[in-house]
Amino acid sequence: MKLLVVEDDRALNQGIALSLVGETVVQAFCVKEAKNMFDDSIDLVILDVNLPDGSGLDLCREIRKSSHVPIIFLTANDMEIDIVTGLESGADDYITKPFSLAVLRARVNAVTRRRLSDGSQFEFGNYFFDFDNMKFLDDGVPVELSKTEQRLLKLFVQNMGQTLSRELLLQRIWSDGAEFVEENALSVTVKRLRQKLPDAPIRTVYGIGYVWE
Repeated sequence: MKLLVVEDDRALNQGIALSLVGETVVQAFCVKEAKNMFDDSIDLVILDVNLPDGSGLDLCREIRKSSHVPIIFLTANDMEIDIVTGLESGADDYITKPFSLAVLRARVNAVTRRRLSDGSQFEFGNYFFDFDNMKFLDDGVPVELSKTEQRLLKLFVQNMGQTLSRELLLQRIWSDGAEFVEENALSVTVKRLRQKLPDAPIRTVYGIGYVWE
């Protein structure tokens, strides 16, 4: 994932970035920098409330006008009203200082899993998928997917980072009669999905199946 960390304490900002091993981290130290750095490639925002040139709450509300990206507040404001205000402004989680970097990492993972497990909406880079309303966008442009392609895509994004075997995919996608489906049907569906979503990180794991990285 690509994460945007907005925190004016430079030492803490750097510590957060170093703790998120395996992720791409973009660092901002004020509202202005955050606005310049935020775009559709950001997968999650870690946001302080008190910033030198403005409020993280206002920035969160502004982001929510155009994006469903997960947002986690990270702040010393630990009163109940502060937490309620933060969540009502559109944040997915609220962590109060002091905190451990291990806890932060766990909360990042939890927010990501929660966003994926609801099975409805998913935002990844320039892609936005709304499975309930069958709405699929690539950089704002609608993409038409067949019902089979939608089922395959949903399995991929709900199991991001996990290798799914061909046997499992065949059973889950053609559950009404997988024994009568040619195995080549899966390869064809994956090929069509890659053509329609050219930036999708679908990797073939030879001899096993596929993984959405």
